[in-house]
Amino acid sequence: MWKCTTISHRLGSLGIALAFVGAWANSLSAQTITDGDTIKQGGVTYRLWGIDAPELAQTCPDGWPAGRTAATRLQALTAGRSIVCQEKDRDRYGRTVAICRASGEDLGAILVREGMAWAFTRFSVDYVDQQEEARIANRGVHEHDCQPAWEWRVQQRAKSGQ
Repeated sequence: MWKCTTISHRLGSLGIALAFVGAWANSLSAQTITDGDTIKQGGVTYRLWGIDAPELAQTCPDGWPAGRTAATRLQALTAGRSIVCQEKDRDRYGRTVAICRASGEDLGAILVREGMAWAFTRFSVDYVDQQEEARIANRGVHEHDCQPAWEWRVQQRAKSGQ
């Protein structure tokens, strides 16, 4: 009788733990990459937490296609891999801002470390070390002296009169 009680308690605890994990993270299978920091899956748009990748149309002064390169890299990082996203917030556009991992690897950390995105310090300092590593190694946006995405967006809005 004692063993049955112990097993049922353990199974109950396991059930509670699994329910908690389910609420904590969403696992993605088939997804669409819309730009270097956004993943769409099953009607949900995930904006990667703590980073800002170049906008899709953004090029650097030397002509390097920063936005397309970042989106292509995110596509390569997620292709055929299990993606798990932990919601951190919602942005003003209704997107789920999340830390997303591909096979356990933090996608935001990888993109910033490779110079495919900047640490978005306005919202988080989580990826400052990775950004410094990319800057020192002169990778990606740092090699091509790209304008940070948040500045580029402001400039584009000013050009279009918005």
